[in-house]
Amino acid sequence: MEHVKVSSLLRFKSNEASEKKKVVKATDSDRKDDHDGVLSSDGKVTEKVEKGRQNKRERSRACKCINSCCWLIGCMCTTSWLLLVFLAYIIHASMPAVQLPEFPGARMKREGVVANHPVVLVPGIITGGLELWEGKPCAAPLFRKRLWGGWGSGCTNIFRSPLCWTEHLSLDYETGLDPPGIRVRPVPGLIAADYFAPGYFVWAVLIENLAQIGYEDRNMYMAAYDWRLSFQNTEVRDRSLSRLKAQIEIMYATNGDKKVVVLPHSMGAVYFLHFLKWVEAPAPMGGGGGPGWCAKHIKAVVNIGPTYLGVPKAFSTLLSAEGKDISIIRAMASGLLESELFGLQTVEHVMRVSRTWDSIISLLPKGGEAVWGNLDWSPEEGYECGLEKKRHFQADSRENNSKSSEENSSLQVNHPKKYGRVISFGQEASQDFMHTSISTNLNASHGKFRTEFDEMSHESFDKIVEKKVYTTTDLVDLLRYVAPKMMRRAEAHYSHGIAENLEDPKYNHHKYWSNPLETKLPDAPDMEIYCLYGVGLPTERSYVYKMSPSSDKRKGIPFRIDNSVDGSDDCLKAGIYFVDGDETVPVLSSGFMCAKGWKGKTRFNPSGSATYIREYRHKPPASLFEGRGLESSGHVDIMGNLAMIEDVLRVAAGATGPEMGGDQIHSDLLKMCDRVNVPL
Repeated sequence: MEHVKVSSLLRFKSNEASEKKKVVKATDSDRKDDHDGVLSSDGKVTEKVEKGRQNKRERSRACKCINSCCWLIGCMCTTSWLLLVFLAYIIHASMPAVQLPEFPGARMKREGVVANHPVVLVPGIITGGLELWEGKPCAAPLFRKRLWGGWGSGCTNIFRSPLCWTEHLSLDYETGLDPPGIRVRPVPGLIAADYFAPGYFVWAVLIENLAQIGYEDRNMYMAAYDWRLSFQNTEVRDRSLSRLKAQIEIMYATNGDKKVVVLPHSMGAVYFLHFLKWVEAPAPMGGGGGPGWCAKHIKAVVNIGPTYLGVPKAFSTLLSAEGKDISIIRAMASGLLESELFGLQTVEHVMRVSRTWDSIISLLPKGGEAVWGNLDWSPEEGYECGLEKKRHFQADSRENNSKSSEENSSLQVNHPKKYGRVISFGQEASQDFMHTSISTNLNASHGKFRTEFDEMSHESFDKIVEKKVYTTTDLVDLLRYVAPKMMRRAEAHYSHGIAENLEDPKYNHHKYWSNPLETKLPDAPDMEIYCLYGVGLPTERSYVYKMSPSSDKRKGIPFRIDNSVDGSDDCLKAGIYFVDGDETVPVLSSGFMCAKGWKGKTRFNPSGSATYIREYRHKPPASLFEGRGLESSGHVDIMGNLAMIEDVLRVAAGATGPEMGGDQIHSDLLKMCDRVNVPL
């Protein structure tokens, strides 16, 4: 009997333990479900929670789909590029009889030209490499690998994980500096900007030619900096300006007290202009070098493709993330670039990233309507877009020059263009719109705070289109209206006007130092300034816009270049008006300061530093073996132009402007300068 009692007691305890386990499991289950959502009476997860889980799974699948698509596209592009490079190599090896012209470095070495002045290279926007030093978990394997420039496992991450890549290339929208938890830094050394991609040189050809006459690491330096930042922020975050100052002083001291020749390219020209003012300005805003630092250390500033007065395409970049090439792709394959089905929306991502780069604001046109024209006037008026082709044809056929000038003048009279209307909504507005029709004023402080198009109302879009025509002055107001947060951040670092009185103490602030119309050159009468740039290529100047066809324009970018608009000549193609330049920078921006603004003693050049212009007329490659062309005048391709390389080498070897033949002008630059109304 006692045995039965013990057995019953054991069964009771076992059942009790089992019940406790069930209670514990139920409690754990309740907690888990409570963590995910609210439980219904029958213990099932509510419909809201289940829908959330489903959306999460769909987003995960969408991200995987985006990454897979981009990875596939990247593999195809990379394979195609490598095949083209290999094919070019095979063809070149199989035809040894084809002889290319000798590069200037080898020829000048035989002539006895040798390295003399130390050389500093200053890259422009985009061309310098960037590498990762700290990032989010998605970029963990990319430590110290390139995210921009070059071609490696880091750069190809754009194809593997594009959203992660864009996140790491973006800057903080509030500060213009690093986002929390991310550090991307410029690649140091000559490899920072020698090649942008395999086979696509930037500085490599010029470096090679400099090396042939004796240059090496001890007397040649690449002043790499983070081109995304505002110029002053490169000093705040990385001490880039201080490093440049110290490096110039070291090169001066270790090369027999020989002054340095500085070679800025593109945006590097305005970056170094900022440096010229910073280095002599007192600390903490400046470098504390004091008056006379530039006169002691710098022999010449040889600007290649300078953007001194900005580029109109900076407006289109910030307004619709477009230029000539992107607008054509967007028109032909808008479903690929902006597909909501695949979630690519490439143009929107480009805009979000580029609006965090304060450097783009430095490229907005400077001088307003006094330089770039208004509704009825522009310095390029009378320019004939087909003139360069005609000139080449006439030069090849050796026709009479006087007959050519008569034909050109008659063409110029018959085709007036109103380039001062930088952005117009509709072709008619770009040509015949009258002053009295413009009555709408944009006010950035009206309505709620806006930084993105998807935060704006349809009435706001209508208000923008209603104005019809925008000059350079109007466009700055427009950017303040559509992106006031970006402009308030950027305008703390840049200014785009014309100084009335350069003695005003306000111009001692760093925001004016990169604008040649609001700052003075240093007191260095022996310092030479060269403007070397290409001409003869159609260059973007003004745009015809339209509303995007999307039914809900707040889901994307509401405006786009109207590719359906073409003119009767080459001046207006696919919604873009073209003028003379290097395909990126108009002649006016590259040459005005050297031709007029700094020529002789002016209020912008009180010490009278000598300035020289060297233009290089474009000539396309004669064969496949010339690659991008030995006489190309393209904005980047000019870095391989033989005539330009020879001029650079001669200045570095000690030649002066008069010894090189002085100015070399092929364009109508001087006529344009005469029309610009800037007091000197």
